[in-house]
Amino acid sequence: MHIVVRGAGIFGLSIAWACVERGERVSVVDPHGPGAGASGGLVGALAPHVPEAWNTKKALQFESLAMAEGFWAGVGAATGLDPLYARAGRIQPLADADAVDRARERAASAHDLWQGRYRWEILPADTFPGLVDSPTGLVVHDTLSARLHPRQALAALVRALAAKGVSVTADAPKGDTVIHATGVAGLWELNGIAGNRIVGAGVKGQAATLARDLGPVPQVYADGLHIVPHGDGTVAIGSTSEREWDDPASTDEKLDEVIAAARAACPALRDAPVIERWAGLRPRARSRAPMLGRHPLHDGEFIANGGFKIGFGMAPLVAKLMADLVIAGIDAIPPEFRPEASLA
Repeated sequence: MHIVVRGAGIFGLSIAWACVERGERVSVVDPHGPGAGASGGLVGALAPHVPEAWNTKKALQFESLAMAEGFWAGVGAATGLDPLYARAGRIQPLADADAVDRARERAASAHDLWQGRYRWEILPADTFPGLVDSPTGLVVHDTLSARLHPRQALAALVRALAAKGVSVTADAPKGDTVIHATGVAGLWELNGIAGNRIVGAGVKGQAATLARDLGPVPQVYADGLHIVPHGDGTVAIGSTSEREWDDPASTDEKLDEVIAAARAACPALRDAPVIERWAGLRPRARSRAPMLGRHPLHDGEFIANGGFKIGFGMAPLVAKLMADLVIAGIDAIPPEFRPEASLA
């Protein structure tokens, strides 16, 4: 079988790698090159949703996050290029007594929902000196969260594929089947086929990188802001979620506010210089879940899209599900993840 993957973001490259590892012939097509869209961003937070109100999306996200260590170790071993993956955990400051009570309830549910493999625990904030200010002096610490460097991870996948004879090209060869992992452009293509409903859209995000080596400490999540220390001696912070914009690739005062909030939340960043500012569109399906399965517009072809905010975290499982479907005809994709969930 010859599989053509359209799109060289995290979904497309991960699916291509899963198919190549199963011995299939694969071509990856992207006229803009690897990581040209949302996957070329900065943050790289692989973090779970809270362990409560359990649903299919949270269960599959947990499964994928648990798979991630082995997935990225395999990619790194195939290339010698470190994706800078680490299951370093995450801390979240607790604002008041109510937040502390909720955190304690979630600790009990995490033990069951996370199968006793990872912890959600309340610790003194000074367990992690200088990393976060907390009004209560307490933080939630979870050991499921991980981080990777998005661009380094994509580069490792590109190199792993190249070692198997697969390069990213601008032109589309003919293949036996096609998988569309084309991000925002692919969602826009679907709009209009469901009456007046919007099937998917791009949500602008802005992020920044600061020069500060914090070592192997947990990432921080505070007031909707991700602060992610990377293994290359930098810290990524982000991001905004903007439904309206003039220029999807420009940064502005909204990013200045994110940077100021990060400095306020994390004392170690207060004098860290900004070395990069980034903005781009992230693909959000109407269902808010990844869109996986048979393509609604292209008969006999497939789609993997809509990894809004959780694309890197979901990539190991998305790659497996799509390879199972396309190669073996095994369809284990739940209804919530199918295109129909956004078309209904």
